[in-house]
Amino acid sequence: MRKFMVVLDDSRECLNAMRYATLRAAHTGAGVVILSVIPPEEFQHWIGVADLMRAEARERIEAHFEVFAKWMRTKHNVHPELVIREGEAAAEVLAQLKEDPTIGILVLGAGSDKSGPGPLVTHLSRHSASLPCPITIVPGEISKERLESIT
Repeated sequence: MRKFMVVLDDSRECLNAMRYATLRAAHTGAGVVILSVIPPEEFQHWIGVADLMRAEARERIEAHFEVFAKWMRTKHNVHPELVIREGEAAAEVLAQLKEDPTIGILVLGAGSDKSGPGPLVTHLSRHSASLPCPITIVPGEISKERLESIT
């Protein structure tokens, strides 16, 4: 089964990327992989503290994921899978894409502030020629209604 992969983070644009991936998956019979990356700088402490912080980060991600997963399951009959990786976001996205050949499209949300679309969109766009799948970039300012009409 083909899958859409979307990155789960605390950004506003993540919501539109999640909506788009879910709606496309529901309309095409595809799956959704939700990737969340824990940055390495969160664990620059003593081993015991780092382990505790890692566990707390995973709990926070799983709780955030469950909000989206419940909406996907109940409203769109899409049953997402969660993947949590540790490292630099762009490198972990690339690693996940290479490790899972069922991922057919990477869906990213573009930031709408003056600083640009965001570091992940910028980095992966620059390296898009070597990606194993296409990227769909969802505008951060696009309305829910417009997303529903184009999916």
